[in-house]
Amino acid sequence: MLKKISVTDAVGKVLSHDITEIRPGEFKGPAFRKGHTVCDQDICHLQKLGKNHLYLIDLEKDEIHENQAAAILAKSLAGPGITWDNDPKEGKICLYAKTDGLLRVDAPALAAFNMVDEVMCASLHSHTLVKKGRQVAATRAIPLVMKRAPVERAAAIAGQNGGILSVHPLEAKKTGIVITGNEVFSGLIKDKFAPILRKKILDLGSAVSGITFAPDDESLIQKAIDTHLSDGCDLILLSGGMSVDPDDVTRKGILKAGVTEMHYGAAALPGAMFMVAYINGTPLIGVPACGLHHRVTVLDLVLPRVLAGEHIGKKELAFLGHGGLCMDCPECVHPHCPFGKGM
Repeated sequence: MLKKISVTDAVGKVLSHDITEIRPGEFKGPAFRKGHTVCDQDICHLQKLGKNHLYLIDLEKDEIHENQAAAILAKSLAGPGITWDNDPKEGKICLYAKTDGLLRVDAPALAAFNMVDEVMCASLHSHTLVKKGRQVAATRAIPLVMKRAPVERAAAIAGQNGGILSVHPLEAKKTGIVITGNEVFSGLIKDKFAPILRKKILDLGSAVSGITFAPDDESLIQKAIDTHLSDGCDLILLSGGMSVDPDDVTRKGILKAGVTEMHYGAAALPGAMFMVAYINGTPLIGVPACGLHHRVTVLDLVLPRVLAGEHIGKKELAFLGHGGLCMDCPECVHPHCPFGKGM
């Protein structure tokens, strides 16, 4: 229950909520924090903020203050790898990455959470790479005082599967690279793919244990894969031979190596002729030739997810379609662009 009083009668009263001040282009934040005792010197400042009245709160048993509600919501939203401080500002609590890693957001659960009246949570896109301490979301109860029931309902939705938000550290995988193609194997042209793939692996914290070159021969491609597996690699990248030309036999070589699962084709451009396969749980990633010409391709969307321990199947490759069209900008600013943001 709220009791309205004139600001001139508020001296000695304790503020029940933060009072926001906005100075365009300069400042936006609490001018006075919840718990502040109003004094004579505050009256003019409050009036300049448009506060001719203040409100005293006397909560009913079924009511809850915005700050307490925000803490309940934050606790339910935070899954593994997420941290937050119970220090609401203007009724809002921010959630942060507890570690470096890949942010995952349960988007359907987040939508269900936000369908509850008078609560909200806004997050970064799922599958965003984040550093420790980066803000990944914020939540609040929208009214100053609200009923407990919707807060508890929203918290139940958020907590059903251990939290809507989580950050997963990337695994350091021992990676083998196989470069296929007669033209490279025979030395007719210089390979330019290996340095690109090596850099992508190193930038994500993994190591390249070896690079093998193979001609367009499915048996020799199989042998190269077997060699990397025998060497203890837990991730293998293959480039070349991923298109539909009859002499592109890389996929046949992968099949001969004994895959237990294989998915060819991704709903993303550049990179539609992308492949993910598994041999006894070890992921093999087939990188199409577009990786030579584009700084960012579907590989950059999928590789961090693989390193975060996610199993990539047909469904995951299909869901890349929403947001999976690169705009091929003259100056690439990825990841600060729409590419891959619909996942």
